Amino acid sequence: MSTLKRSLTLSSVVLFGLAYMTPIIVLGTFGIMADTTHGTVAGAYALALLAMLLTARSYGVMAAEFPVAGSAYTYVRKAINPKVGFLVGWAVLLDYLFLPMVIWLFGAVYLKGAFPQVHMAVWILGFIVVTSAINIVGIKMANTINYIMMLIQILVLVAFVVLAVHYVLGDPGKPLFDLAPFYSAGVPHGLLLSGAAIACYSFLGFDAVTTLTEETVNPRKVIPRAIMLITLLGGGIFVVTAYAVQLAHPGYHFVSTDNAASEIARNIGGDIFVSIFLIGLVIGQFASGLSAQASASRLLFAMGRDGVLPTSVFGQLHARFKTPVQSIVLCGVVALLALFMDVTTSVSFINFGAFLAFASVNLAVIVRFYLGKNKPAPRDFVLYLLLPALGAVADLWLLVSLDAKALTLGLVWLAAGTVYLGYLTGGFRQNPPEMDFSET
Repeated sequence: MSTLKRSLTLSSVVLFGLAYMTPIIVLGTFGIMADTTHGTVAGAYALALLAMLLTARSYGVMAAEFPVAGSAYTYVRKAINPKVGFLVGWAVLLDYLFLPMVIWLFGAVYLKGAFPQVHMAVWILGFIVVTSAINIVGIKMANTINYIMMLIQILVLVAFVVLAVHYVLGDPGKPLFDLAPFYSAGVPHGLLLSGAAIACYSFLGFDAVTTLTEETVNPRKVIPRAIMLITLLGGGIFVVTAYAVQLAHPGYHFVSTDNAASEIARNIGGDIFVSIFLIGLVIGQFASGLSAQASASRLLFAMGRDGVLPTSVFGQLHARFKTPVQSIVLCGVVALLALFMDVTTSVSFINFGAFLAFASVNLAVIVRFYLGKNKPAPRDFVLYLLLPALGAVADLWLLVSLDAKALTLGLVWLAAGTVYLGYLTGGFRQNPPEMDFSET
């Protein structure tokens, strides 16, 4: 059986997850978030953090129980049903496979704004080629590059927040402590929920590290800890940053919603800081795309190794680099769709798969650790029924809060997966192919 090489520690996995999240993306999406929530971006991120913490705990529980690559696909297949597991894996593909496309699209949009004479396709193709080459060489090289790029984007992010606070302090009409970025009586609750649904895009990364389980040292302990740390650290960064920036620019009116952060950067730091911010944002997007492509390729490898996807294409590792080259290349090819999509629709589109997978993992915890016990202990009611049930409800609530176009595209994707499952299982008469995931 093909196996991946273990080399990642707790700090490496946390770094990978944060790089996947791209903390600076809170600035890249700020205009969209502010427009959606009518100026209550911090509140939307706070709601998203609460929902994601519940789900992150469930991912940690399942990662300790099944320390193998495959993420939600593996957890649901093992805990609930192989056919349901396949459909969850199919939904996760929507998230993982298309996420690199969205990340590179964000970077290209900002570069296009800075260099309007260069066609956006040039930036997208550049992202795809370079990140694919790095991921093919191996996870250790990608990890080293992540350390450098994370440091740069964190420094830029800190500078942005400090300048925003300085800007607020310099204006007597702008209070430093205000509830408005969190809640406003004039903002309908539906808009805040819609904003939280979009905000969850920024959290995608805590779940992605579960696909690195077979490359992590002592994964039963490391992966659950990493998942919670990534969610808490990332969520804290998002809430604090959104609060400071919303104070510096109250409301939700911008010259360009897609480039709102550049407009704010110019107001608080001048033209030079706009250039520094752009560099930090592009580096952050590059780091995130690197991590997203690596995780997507590991999921395709896990499904290919099971025979759910063609093994000859997806279930093989490169003889020298020990990486799933075909899967990495496929992620790059799919990312070419960024040439034809806009940011808002693509973000909501992939969140459909994420929320469906999140809800399913919460349900898998209930089935495995509560319903699967003959006599559940009193503490099991809280740990393995109440908390995951709350997480599942929150995820489904966020799912139905997505815009109609995203829901339609997501349901079409799920219907296509159901048709393929029917083909794979001879009209649903047998289980989809399954392979032994025990370590060798």
